[in-house]
Amino acid sequence: MSEEPRVAIVTGAARGIGAATARRLAADGMAVAVVDIEEAATKETVDAIVGAGGRALGVGADVSDREQVEAAVERVAAELGAPTVLVNNAGVLRDNLLFKMTNADWDTVMGVHLRGAFLFSQAAQKHMVDRKWGRIVNLSSTSALGNRGQANYAAAKAGLQGFTKTLAIELGPFGVTVNAVAPGFIVTDMTAATAARMKVDFDDLQKHAAAEIPVRRPGRPEDVAHTISFLASEGAGFVSGQVIYVAGGPRA
Repeated sequence: MSEEPRVAIVTGAARGIGAATARRLAADGMAVAVVDIEEAATKETVDAIVGAGGRALGVGADVSDREQVEAAVERVAAELGAPTVLVNNAGVLRDNLLFKMTNADWDTVMGVHLRGAFLFSQAAQKHMVDRKWGRIVNLSSTSALGNRGQANYAAAKAGLQGFTKTLAIELGPFGVTVNAVAPGFIVTDMTAATAARMKVDFDDLQKHAAAEIPVRRPGRPEDVAHTISFLASEGAGFVSGQVIYVAGGPRA
């Protein structure tokens, strides 16, 4: 096993859970590729990591585009080193009730969540298999259990759980573990945007959510990042094919 620092790729890492995860993995000693659709958007996360003494690289890529994904992974390998940790976090919302959902609403969500995780996993696994060590963590959601107005998002997040379990079986013999994290209500720009669409005050939405959560508070991006940190660690080598709900209570 190499003594060189691990290299991680985190998609959708300009803000929210992705940014918190990138910072946490950097604090764990990894060099981190901060991927988002626009490279300029990654600057804040990259600067935070570098400012804390870590190594980071901002990379712009549309996760649903094979050529851009493959180019991104090769750039990471050339500039930071072979990536052996991958966090498929990039996500978008196109919420609508079934009877109003458009083809674009469906296809965009599937493209970013499912196709994106497929393409990045396929491109990165070569580096992991070569080194007989790897960690892939996919971001699912409690919405995988069903959520009104999210037929597309729920289907994608449930699909990621099946994807995770299958990759765990295929890649396990090569020293690669694959797990999923399923957050519940987390305070991010995305949930704030959901509140705005619902025409609900975000503070009121958080209070309502907290009342329904056994630990009586909404989640923070750092809660999810901490769990991902464990799954990406050396010590988690016998944990694979699992879905861990980070939701303040038993949601599965």
